[in-house]
Amino acid sequence: MSDLIRLRGLRAYGYHGVFDFERENGQEFVIDVELHLAAETMRRAAASDDVADTVHYGELAERVVAIVQGEPVNLIETLAHRIAGAVMADRRVQAAAVTVHKPQAPIPATFEDVSVTVRASREPDDTA
Repeated sequence: MSDLIRLRGLRAYGYHGVFDFERENGQEFVIDVELHLAAETMRRAAASDDVADTVHYGELAERVVAIVQGEPVNLIETLAHRIAGAVMADRRVQAAAVTVHKPQAPIPATFEDVSVTVRASREPDDTA
């Protein structure tokens, strides 16, 4: 069984996209991250009341923003996978879902949002 940490609606400006004007002008991206941690990890953090015993969501937000503001990619799929890789670098994270929203995507129709969600997880014996 796992417990969750969710970070929703994180906003960062980046220069991702397949069109030249997206790379030149940039746009805002919105990121949602869901982390699955072992229940024991969350209990340990609750018992110690020490942020070092859990995933520090402030530091997580800073890492995600740095990725969005970093090297441009064509696809939000690529961006989502980069973020998921950074999230999974913390061995306490058993699984994660990362959604990248591109609300100003160059779509010639009225729309509310376009997003891509990727999921990552460890094999049961991959937590050492």
